[in-house]
Amino acid sequence: MSARKGGGFRVRMDGLRKLRTQGESVFELAVPFFEVEAGELVAVVGQSGCGKSTLLDMLALVMEPTEVGRFELHPGDGPGGFDVQALWARADEAALAGLRRDYLGYVLQTGGLLPFLSVRDNIALPGRIKGLDERGERLERLASRLGVQECLDRMPSALSIGQRQRAAILRALAHGPRLVLADEPTAAVDKARARAIIDDMEALARDETVAVVVVTHDVELLAGRADRIYGFEVEQVSAQVTRSLCRRMERLR
Repeated sequence: MSARKGGGFRVRMDGLRKLRTQGESVFELAVPFFEVEAGELVAVVGQSGCGKSTLLDMLALVMEPTEVGRFELHPGDGPGGFDVQALWARADEAALAGLRRDYLGYVLQTGGLLPFLSVRDNIALPGRIKGLDERGERLERLASRLGVQECLDRMPSALSIGQRQRAAILRALAHGPRLVLADEPTAAVDKARARAIIDDMEALARDETVAVVVVTHDVELLAGRADRIYGFEVEQVSAQVTRSLCRRMERLR
């Protein structure tokens, strides 16, 4: 069960569209509804090219939708929320950057650790941007939970693929984000490690009361774990336009 709390952090989208062009082709991503709340693990599944990364980029506030009825981010620590589309409309990059800094954590498909920094210094980077000290008890506790406490003073090149990915997850969590976005976090590992990583992300969502969105092509990994699974239906509208529809699916058990 999810660890939802009344009035907690949440992101909600309604009536969103994004048009992207590539040569003579036009790709349209349509998202009738998308929601994630604190303590939830939400999956976005589909094959390559269906729009998963485009959706993640919009959730990460680095890509502006072409059209949206509602795009709201509610911090959960007060009565108000942020109208993200209004910030895009007035090109308020300072406010958008502030939301990214204060609320978001991102796990790249390849981990994305900087090779010239130790694991500990990689993990500390997002917190330093926020003016936080990431050397305390919380870091040690999360490192122990993820099984990388003995790797903190090593360089990324000395870690296995699975250890690097767990270190990347720790870096995304260490500065206390409210929303963690993971782009194919299991793509570079075998099935056993993939299951372990998804187990870790589910446990962290529940125990840390973080909203977690995982993009994957493997729905089986999230079945029985995710609170909701969003998939895609692809329709060829014409020779130039492909419409990709986000479909809401309840937790698979």
